[in-house]
Amino acid sequence: MLAVAALAIGSFTACGGEAPPLRSSSGAAPASRASGEGPLVVFLGDSLAAGLHLEADQAFPALVQRELASEGHPFRLINAGVSGDTSAGGLRRIAWILKQKPDWVVIELGGNDGLRGIALDAIESNLRGIVEAVRTAGARAWLLGLCLPGNYGPEYRDGFAALYERVAHEEDVPFVPCFLEGVGGVPELNLPDGIHPTAEGHEKLAEKLAPVLRELLLEPER
Repeated sequence: MLAVAALAIGSFTACGGEAPPLRSSSGAAPASRASGEGPLVVFLGDSLAAGLHLEADQAFPALVQRELASEGHPFRLINAGVSGDTSAGGLRRIAWILKQKPDWVVIELGGNDGLRGIALDAIESNLRGIVEAVRTAGARAWLLGLCLPGNYGPEYRDGFAALYERVAHEEDVPFVPCFLEGVGGVPELNLPDGIHPTAEGHEKLAEKLAPVLRELLLEPER
C-alpha cells in the first residue's frame, strides 16, 4: 500500500468507511531499478510507491525521476515499493536496501499499520529505526507523512498524523505531511478501490514531490 499541508484523503483519510490494508493479491514485488546518472534515490514504500495496478513507469517515483531529469537534475532510482508492506517490514528490509549504497531514502510507510490499528508507539519506533539505519549508513532520509480516516477515532487519527511530524522534527529529516493531499478523496484520481491512485493521480503526486526532491538533491551534504 501505501509518504505540503495535512488533509483527510479518500477512503484512506476521509471520514467514510474503514479501508482495507493497501496490498496486492499477488504479494510482494521485487524492487525495480531505473538506470540513469546522478545520486541514487531509493523509495522505500508500499503499494502507493509501487504504483499498484499500473506500469512501473507510471508510479510517482519514476515520474519524479523523469521530471527532474528533464530539468537537468537526473538521479538513479530504485523503487522499493512492496504492496502490503508495513513500517516493520520496511525496518526488516532496510539493511538490504542500504547495501545498494543510496544517497537518499524516501520513506513512504505506515499506512497499512494505521489501517490495521497497530500501536502508534510501534509505528513510530519502526520509522525511527529506519531513519537511524539510513543515517548510520551515511545516507539521508526523507519522510512522507500519511493521515487516517475519521472513523478510527480522533485520538488514534490525530496521534497517527502527529507521529510523522514528531519523527521528522526530532530526527531532523525533511517531511511532507499527508502527502496524498489533492489526490486521495478525488474519485477520478483513484482506481475503483478508492485507495490507489490512477496514472493521473500519480502524475499529480509527482508534480508535488518533484520540486521538493529537487531542492533536497541540491542541498550540500551535512
